Amino acid sequence: MAKHRFGQKIVMKQPPSSAPSPIGPASMGEVVMAARKGPPPVHLWHPPFCGDIDMRIARDGTWFYQGTPIGRAPLVRLFSQILRREGDDYFLVTPVEKVGIKVDDAPFLAVDFTATGSGAGQVLKFVTKTEDEVTACAENPIRVVLDASGQPAPYVHIRAGLEALIDRKSFYRLVDLAVIAPHKGADWLGVYSNGAFFPMILAAELV
Repeated sequence: MAKHRFGQKIVMKQPPSSAPSPIGPASMGEVVMAARKGPPPVHLWHPPFCGDIDMRIARDGTWFYQGTPIGRAPLVRLFSQILRREGDDYFLVTPVEKVGIKVDDAPFLAVDFTATGSGAGQVLKFVTKTEDEVTACAENPIRVVLDASGQPAPYVHIRAGLEALIDRKSFYRLVDLAVIAPHKGADWLGVYSNGAFFPMILAAELV
């Protein structure tokens, strides 16, 4: 076994071969210092691109490095805070390094939500597997699309173009809260949050 270092040690099954150097301890140290003052200002960091690393975020929100799940929740949380999306590509960004990673679906997974109020005054607040919290609103919309199997795939925007896939149990709860309301000239089944209506399926398609 070999040990790889991202500011902390992670035990890996095999040593890297010719993979680009991942984020180094000094760079991660700067991120830790920035995170103590609030969310790292990733949008202000424009370091050189250092290549892709063998890191992947699975559809269930699990982070992998070289095929091995990263078991340290605080480290995953830290990585999630320096994630940036550019088009369809995802990167981990520090003040001095930028590396590409793979995301199978959405980079976050919404695992729960609270609902307060009712009708158009309802407010839905989501929490992700990496402890991000966001209120669904016009700036952080909920959207539902059909995946490759034809099943609904619901998402909520978290920040800066980064979305969370809403897990199945939470989606079922959303459906229980759904109402039929007009949207762009048609009636839709959807949910309200913070004064905005988020359509999920055309009412005419309901069986």
